[in-house]
Amino acid sequence: MTTLNLAGLPVDLPALNVVAERQGFSHGSLLDEGLVLHHLLGESFGKGALQPFRLMPARGGRTAMLYAYSRRSPDELADTAATVALPDIETVLQLSALQARPMPGRRFTPGKRLGFDIRLRPVLRARAGPHSRNAGAERDVFQARAEQSFPGRKRAMAAAGETREAVYLDWLQARLGDAADIDRDATHLARFQRRRVLRGGQVVEGPDAVFHGTLEIRDSAQFLDRLARGVGRHRAYGYGMLLLRPPRTC
Repeated sequence: MTTLNLAGLPVDLPALNVVAERQGFSHGSLLDEGLVLHHLLGESFGKGALQPFRLMPARGGRTAMLYAYSRRSPDELADTAATVALPDIETVLQLSALQARPMPGRRFTPGKRLGFDIRLRPVLRARAGPHSRNAGAERDVFQARAEQSFPGRKRAMAAAGETREAVYLDWLQARLGDAADIDRDATHLARFQRRRVLRGGQVVEGPDAVFHGTLEIRDSAQFLDRLARGVGRHRAYGYGMLLLRPPRTC
């Protein structure tokens, strides 16, 4: 089995903005950092070579660290970037500072508890129907649950424990499947906002959520696969990366 590596790469945020404007990855005042990085990483390392990824800005807003999982070796990543990366990309991605280490797959044993930090876009695609005008459009899973089970009854939904956090955790657990179980008592919604992104030249608005928590591994191979693939939609644009942490307590 190919080793899974965790890579880290410094990013210059002002330079990212300049390149985004120059290459047309903005829409008015909207700059989708995930979209820009998706293209820059593909041009520098190859399509999907560093994916899923997560951009972690430093205080002050001028620099950030980009973390990503990759099936390619550190030497292969560095050689590809040194060979093909364009000069203006190197003003954004500090390619010479790329670091990577192998993930200890043998340590991901069933029953092991791990902390996690994950940024998600918890959406579902609308189903096609005889009267549907938005088939294929994305819907916030919390809003979809409210409309389906509690139409016009916000108090009843809250009384049933169907909070935004609870609905999103149901959605996340379903996508982890048999790989791991979330410890809900040690997991919380750390941040939530509505965020606009650019997809296919269109501005799309939707949920942007960050969870901090603890999980317990159920299946080693499936858990490693979830790390490599990411969780949920928009995994190629900075969502769905499971960053591991020490386990949290209740």
